[in-house]
Amino acid sequence: MKIKSLPKLLLFIAICEGAGLIGSVFTFPAISTWYKFLNKPSFSPPNFLFGPAWITLYFLMGISLYLIWRKKNKNALVFFWIHLFFNATWSVMFFGLRSPLLGLINILILWVLIVVVIHKFWKINKTAGILLLPYLAWVSFATYLNYSIWLLNR
Repeated sequence: MKIKSLPKLLLFIAICEGAGLIGSVFTFPAISTWYKFLNKPSFSPPNFLFGPAWITLYFLMGISLYLIWRKKNKNALVFFWIHLFFNATWSVMFFGLRSPLLGLINILILWVLIVVVIHKFWKINKTAGILLLPYLAWVSFATYLNYSIWLLNR
């Protein structure tokens, strides 16, 4: 990577981390209040794991986005931005509106969009696609967790 590219790389990482920051505005206040009292499945991880997992995933997303931006593929970038919107709004739906059902609908759309983004990125730059696989795995788990919470609390 060229040194002159480093600011762009850092910008894309910051944008992706920013999506997480938006979500955290709705998540943190609900963790110790509403979320604490929900029925959760036995496989629900401790709350302290979510932050480091998401920070890592947003970092990988930023690198992936940078690799595709360098190829100037507008179609793939549009899908990435749409997917990032659904990523950021999941916390609004689930935690902000306190609605596991709206969160579930949102995360199902997000999951499909992640698959589409991975497919598009993979065709342009295989590394960019590979960097998103842990994200797909985590969101797959989060989707099942969201579904389980919805079932247990409806």
